[in-house]
Amino acid sequence: MNIDTPALVVDLDRLRSNVETMGRTVRSRGLRLRPHAKTHKCLEIAALQREAGADGLTVATLSEAEVFAAAGFTDLLVAYPLFPVGAKAERLRRLLDTAEVTVGVDNAAGATAVADAAAGRRVPVVIEVDSGQHRTGVGPSQVVRLAEHCHALGLDVSGVFTHGGHCYGSPEAPEEAASDEGDALAEAHDALREAGFDITLVSAGSTPTTGRPRPPQVTEERPGSYVFYDRQQLALGACAPEQVALSVAATVVSSGPDRFVVDAGSKALAMDRPSWLVGHGAVWSHAGATVSRLSEHHGVVESGPGAPAVGEVVFVTPNHACNVVNLFDEYVIVQAGDVVDRWRVAARGRNV
Repeated sequence: MNIDTPALVVDLDRLRSNVETMGRTVRSRGLRLRPHAKTHKCLEIAALQREAGADGLTVATLSEAEVFAAAGFTDLLVAYPLFPVGAKAERLRRLLDTAEVTVGVDNAAGATAVADAAAGRRVPVVIEVDSGQHRTGVGPSQVVRLAEHCHALGLDVSGVFTHGGHCYGSPEAPEEAASDEGDALAEAHDALREAGFDITLVSAGSTPTTGRPRPPQVTEERPGSYVFYDRQQLALGACAPEQVALSVAATVVSSGPDRFVVDAGSKALAMDRPSWLVGHGAVWSHAGATVSRLSEHHGVVESGPGAPAVGEVVFVTPNHACNVVNLFDEYVIVQAGDVVDRWRVAARGRNV
């Protein structure tokens, strides 16, 4: 494989299999699938997800929404508590004119800013529920008060959503986090229904919790990392090794008796490292080889005997695919070991 390194490499067959399998899994349970596009930021991958039954996309920012809306993906959920003022308010208005955009809210001030920015345009909102990560979201007992505030502003309260991000706390965490997601959403749903809100969207989501039991109130799943998986997902039991579709190709630039150095550092592999996962990536072709240290452009791999020679290209499975993707301009698409295409990371750097 003749490619310049470091390079972001995707195995096309594994990618397609992951996308199709998730589509079948979610649909078989009678749920909608709204995958989170912040993982891949790529129009071609979003198209594969739509072909596999995705009902829309989840995005993290207005600028991500703008990229996908311009390409014809017009059913979008911004799963983030926006505060659109100034130029961002004008951008939200333009987006609402071209796409069906649902906005996440978790506080009265943000909801008021969304309503003011909309300037009379219809804006569906979903209230974020804190199911245990304790980052954003309100408790299930608080959703009715916030929903009533949104309604008074003229916003259309469509439902509730949550992200059980505490599923990443340890390899044992996903099962409990999935239960927490379901319990919080069911309580919030029932409270809103009792208060007279005709909600239709009850959305859970993360790759490690999707596929686990859900209460009947849940209508939708929002996994993201499943398109590629990564070393973290593998350690959490969310996938098998043969499902990992993304790697960083790197060239060995220095080698010693028990380690080697590759040309992929923190600017290619990112710095994500959960406390329960050793190192910053793995080189599966060399048993036990782990990226132990990162400089900006150096990755030090502890390998033991049998280190590869200088000039050899190795493939590093990163800890967390999402942040690694945002460091590259394009994917190198491979099939059966051959480069077959290159896809742009179209929403790279779209953080505002």
